[in-house]
Amino acid sequence: MTAAEKHQAGRNPAAVPQPPVGRCPQPRGGGRLNGRAGIRDVAAAAGVSITTVSDALNGKGRLPDTTRSHVREVAERLGYRPSAAARTLRTGKSGLIGLTVTTYGEEPFTFTEFAYFAEMARAATSAALARGYALVILPAPALRGHTTPAGNAATGAGPGPYGPDVWANVALDGTIVVDPSDQDPVVGELVRSGLPVVSDGRPSPSLPVSAWVDNDHEAAVRSLLDHLADNGARRIGLLTGTSTDTYTRVSTTAYLRWCERVGQEPVYERYPAHDPCAGAVAADRLLARPDRPDAVYGLFDPCGTDLLAAARRYGLRVPEDLMLVCCSESASYATTAPPITTLSLKPGRIGNAVAQLLIDAIEGSGPARPVQRVMPTELIVRTSSQRAGRSATVGPPRAPAAD
Repeated sequence: MTAAEKHQAGRNPAAVPQPPVGRCPQPRGGGRLNGRAGIRDVAAAAGVSITTVSDALNGKGRLPDTTRSHVREVAERLGYRPSAAARTLRTGKSGLIGLTVTTYGEEPFTFTEFAYFAEMARAATSAALARGYALVILPAPALRGHTTPAGNAATGAGPGPYGPDVWANVALDGTIVVDPSDQDPVVGELVRSGLPVVSDGRPSPSLPVSAWVDNDHEAAVRSLLDHLADNGARRIGLLTGTSTDTYTRVSTTAYLRWCERVGQEPVYERYPAHDPCAGAVAADRLLARPDRPDAVYGLFDPCGTDLLAAARRYGLRVPEDLMLVCCSESASYATTAPPITTLSLKPGRIGNAVAQLLIDAIEGSGPARPVQRVMPTELIVRTSSQRAGRSATVGPPRAPAAD
């Protein structure tokens, strides 16, 4: 349109260009927005009412199968996607579930860098999507934090270290909490707000979760310690954590009980598992002890590489002088020199189970009492825990090799 035409159009409404014959302007409300088809577009193209479209796409109403199929084909052809806001208003649900790790409180912890958490989150995401939900990973401290400019008036929580309280900006239908600590305040606040909570990890009895899924950590630890003893270990050590979550607490207690049963003095070091440097320091301390072990079980993913590096610094051969096992889902331990034996907690199964149980609780299809589910573990035996011939003689620690 030229400048003169624009001027005339402004003076004469009839001069405004009209849409071609047979093409109607897009309706307001439910029509196209930024090129996306709305529910009114689907209704018009299918020759049915908006209510029929809603019923057909949501599996509701008494509609002939042919009508339902026709509406869905039209919606698919137009690329229609239901509005999340409209669904929330209609159903009272957002279709979002949260996932957070509260084990280490407000300490910074990028848990998706660890193979267990990454696999667990992947499986939970897939299970949620299959049932029409999306999974949102959120930082635990944001619900309780104390250092940002603004707090959470709804929950009474103070400002958090990640900026404004992101939890207050996400409408969740429920939350998966991984390895909650004893008396975990995050779980308490979520339950008080009316949200279903499912725990990956057996919580303390004081935490009112809808369900939990965990492994039999005591049996798993006993089994792998017996494996090391059967392969000639005479003094087995433990690299464990300082947190109070069930996994750390039960695994450490199982080790201490095993030592008592077989008559061995416990040899262990603790460290804060969220600190990426503390594990290497603890591994070094363990191998520098006067009562140095000839086999070690490390509870966390990086323990295998930390212990292997410490063994090399002290001139210890693996597995001849020192056998190693760690709990990890990382495939990289199959290619270390030597390959390291790992305990798998099957996070894929756990992630699928916690997502299914949470959605059952959200939709009211789960049992009235809390669900408790125990998943199997697997010891993947490799060179680092198999000592051929006679057992090693456990001697005093050697000085670290010079760099």
